[in-house]
Amino acid sequence: MVTNFNRNFTGVSSTTASVLRQQQDQFDLALTGIDLPGCPDAVSRRTAMRLSRTPSNGRPFVIWHVRRNTEMRAAIWARDVLRLPIRIVFTSAARHRHSAFPRFLISRMDAVIATTEAAADLVPNVFKVVPHGVDTDVFAPAEDRAAAWAATGFPGRRGIATMGRIRPTKGTDRFVDVMLRLLPRYDDVTAVITGRAMPKDQSFLAGLKAKVDEAGLTDRIIFAGELPTDQMPGFIRGLSLMLHLPRYEPFGVTPLESLASGVPFIATDTGGQYRALTDQGRAGVIVEEDDIDAAVDVAAGLLDTPERHNDMARAARAAALTRFSIANEAAGIAEVYERVWQGERGTG
Repeated sequence: MVTNFNRNFTGVSSTTASVLRQQQDQFDLALTGIDLPGCPDAVSRRTAMRLSRTPSNGRPFVIWHVRRNTEMRAAIWARDVLRLPIRIVFTSAARHRHSAFPRFLISRMDAVIATTEAAADLVPNVFKVVPHGVDTDVFAPAEDRAAAWAATGFPGRRGIATMGRIRPTKGTDRFVDVMLRLLPRYDDVTAVITGRAMPKDQSFLAGLKAKVDEAGLTDRIIFAGELPTDQMPGFIRGLSLMLHLPRYEPFGVTPLESLASGVPFIATDTGGQYRALTDQGRAGVIVEEDDIDAAVDVAAGLLDTPERHNDMARAARAAALTRFSIANEAAGIAEVYERVWQGERGTG
C-alpha cells in the first residue's frame, strides 16, 4: 500500500508517483488516498484496510509505505488498533530534528528510508539511504531548446526559472534579486517563477511583485502560479537555466528534473544533496547563500558561453541517467521491502 493523503501535488507527491509507476509491475501494489498522475486509481483508506487483511503472494504481511504524518497515523491505527497484518515503511527527507509528535510517530515505524545521510542521522531504525530519483523518460532534453521554449508560450528566446512554493525558505526573493540584476543585460531572456504562495506568505509575494514592478520588469519576471503537472516536463526542457536558492530544503526534486532535462542549475548548498547533484561542478554550480553577485556572474557566464552551457547540459543528463534515475530509487526501496518481509531490523 502506497499512501498519498495530500490533495496538493507537492514534491513528495511527485516522487511518490514516479516510484509507484516503476514498481506497479513488480509488486501487488495499490495507491491509497488521493490519485496521482500516471498511476492506478487510488483506493480509499477503508478499502486499503480491507485489502490488508490478507497478504498476497505468500507474504507474511502487507507493507504500507508512508511519507507524511497523517499517513503514519493511519498506518499505525491499522496495525496497532485494528491489528491488521501490516508493517510500516517511512521515507524521511527532513534535515532538521523533528518535533515531538512526528518523532513519536517515526519511532513506531518498522523501517525508515532516509533520502540523505544527513536525514539518516536524525531518525531511528534506518534501513537504507535511498536518494530521490527522476523519471528520465518523462524528463528528457529537448532536441531544439529554442523551439521547446517557444512552445511554452512564455516570451523571449531563452528562459530561466525557479520552482516551488513562494516563501522565504524557498529563496524566491533571492531569485528575484538575481533576475533584477541579470535581465537588464539580456533582452532575450525571460524569468519565470512557478508555484503558489500560501495565505501566510501572500504579503511576501506582494513585496516581490512590487519590487519587480518598481524595476519595470513585470513583463520579463513572470509569476506563473502552479503549472499543470502534464506541462512541467515540456516547460523544464525549454529552459536554459534553473536556479534553486533556498534557505532550507530537505531534498528538492526540481534539480533532478532539470538534470534529466539537460538544464544546468545554480544552487545554494542548502538543498538535501544539491552539491552531489552538481556532479562536482560539471552539471551545476553551488554559490554561497545570499551571494547574489556570484549567482549573477555564474548565470551570465553560462548564458554568454554556449560551449560551456552545452557541456554542462550533457553532463546533467548523464548524471541523471547514471546516478539519479527513478529506477535506482525504486530498486533501493524494493530492497528495503524485501528486508522488511524477511523480518530484519534497521539501525539506531
